[in-house]
Amino acid sequence: MTFSFETRKQNIEQAKEKKLDLLIIGGGITGAGVAVQAAAAGMKTALVEMQDFAEGTSSRSTKLVHGGLRYLKTFDVEVVADTVKERAIVQRISPHIPKADPMLLPIYGEAGATFTLFSLQLAMDLYDQLAEITETASANVLLTKAEILEREPDLCPENLEGGGVYLDFNNNDARLVIENIKQAQVDGGLMISRAKVIELLHDVSGKAIGAVVEDQLSGETFMIQARVIINATGAWSDELRRLDHTNDLPPQMRPTKGVHLVVDRSKLSVSQPIYFDTGKNDGRMIFVVPRGEKTYFGTTDTDYQGELEQPRVEPSDVDYLLAVVNHRFPKAQLTVQDIEASWAGLRPLIASNGGSDYNGGSQKTITEESFQKVVAAVKEYVAHPETREKVEKTILEAKASSGGTNPSQVSRGSSLTISPNGLLTLAGGKLTDYRLMAEGAIQKIQEILANDFQRNYSLIDSTEYPVSGGHIDHQKVEEELARLAKLAKEKGLSEDDARYLAHLYGSNLPTVLTYEEPVTGLSVRDSYSLNYALYEEAVLTPTDFLMRRTNFLLFMRGELDQIKEPVIAKMKNFFQWTETETEGYTADLETIITASDLREIKEQIHEKH
Repeated sequence: MTFSFETRKQNIEQAKEKKLDLLIIGGGITGAGVAVQAAAAGMKTALVEMQDFAEGTSSRSTKLVHGGLRYLKTFDVEVVADTVKERAIVQRISPHIPKADPMLLPIYGEAGATFTLFSLQLAMDLYDQLAEITETASANVLLTKAEILEREPDLCPENLEGGGVYLDFNNNDARLVIENIKQAQVDGGLMISRAKVIELLHDVSGKAIGAVVEDQLSGETFMIQARVIINATGAWSDELRRLDHTNDLPPQMRPTKGVHLVVDRSKLSVSQPIYFDTGKNDGRMIFVVPRGEKTYFGTTDTDYQGELEQPRVEPSDVDYLLAVVNHRFPKAQLTVQDIEASWAGLRPLIASNGGSDYNGGSQKTITEESFQKVVAAVKEYVAHPETREKVEKTILEAKASSGGTNPSQVSRGSSLTISPNGLLTLAGGKLTDYRLMAEGAIQKIQEILANDFQRNYSLIDSTEYPVSGGHIDHQKVEEELARLAKLAKEKGLSEDDARYLAHLYGSNLPTVLTYEEPVTGLSVRDSYSLNYALYEEAVLTPTDFLMRRTNFLLFMRGELDQIKEPVIAKMKNFFQWTETETEGYTADLETIITASDLREIKEQIHEKH
């Protein structure tokens, strides 16, 4: 298979000519998850994304596949139960991407603390039960203050009472999206990036039957007709629904902005991911996560009403995160000048989700007493399933006692709705739940196609269906990746470079290693990556490659300045860009780098001093 800009042209032509079963609008993790299941079932499927795949929310997360321990405090039991099970499934179907990375949660005796040591132990025990964790090595551990400081000596000892460690997973969010997209393409789907829906089409009865799409590269507009259309645009869901003039739907999204900052590991060194209260009694918690030679931290969680395409990191976001991290790590004394990269993303939260029946969720806090009652009831249920009625009653009582909400407490539950004209909208949820959300949607799509169009499809078992690159034994990931890395070493790559490629591409590495053409100015490792990205991963711009197919822009900032010009030169030749086009793509990349570097904020601070 190839999946290049030439493939894109062919996909557009086929999408224009065919009457499709399904048109998916949105190429983030939600749309990609639907596309995999639809294409594998044999449905005639197209997906259009107005930017690069994963360019929105799905490349701007905290880069974890986590179970959401914190949601047990706000008692989204359904969300946590689904999420920890889904986490295991995501690891099974994409084993080269999520990696086990136990999380440390220190407890400080402060006003507004999310957990006490007692409630943390209860929550972690319940978390392990929901996740069906039975291995001693993966089970949670409660730690004393001394044990916490032994692990992380730079943590602030003041008011530290102890803490815990529980199983979590790191993730490469954009890679997870592109591997789903590539698998859908292999299975016959038509995956098209930089194609923006500008109008929905309707038949004489007002039913949605397609879309007018604008090619963001050529400016051409074309029509795609489909029996079913699903809106999977995340934070853009309301924007797309507003294109539909045949119904009057109220807004349903409440996007919040999350900001993350990256520093060199020498500036802030941690041995494992850490999750802690901000200490500001504001209901928020912050992650500090090591990634290669860097450490990143976030996230903010604030309501957002600005433009959706490129949310900005504001000075207030930087001040907030630096204050929190410097408070918890007083020796670090980080300043804005230490920040090497940053990103801002939007969470597609559902404003009114007070208990969605699609994927669970409650947006309110409960009292400590109610929390402990529910934990006790669930433990009793695990031992004696006949007590389910008692659990349900206890949860209802706990929800009834809940209080108000703020952006950090809005549910991550998802919803699947159908407009009067038949447009499906799949919104909300968390990255970890993407397969489960897609499964619910695809079952509805299967039903509509059968009942309304007499087109019958058998669905795959998506819990066992690997994405592209994931065709390795998920129970022996390290051994499998070591075996693949050996193939790269046989090509002359170093141990580190071979492991890097194996972890990035999984079972696709043998194909990657066929792209041996050297790229002037790039290492052998990066030549393989760039060639493969151009021919097999639908890369269309330098930013696509440097931000989303690889993480040079975020976590290898020191190498970026040396490789960006060779990357642009290769792309100019590959795509036959004019000088004007090359200058335009170069300027776009520099704009992204400037924003990530926080150059404007740094200059403002420099001028003040």
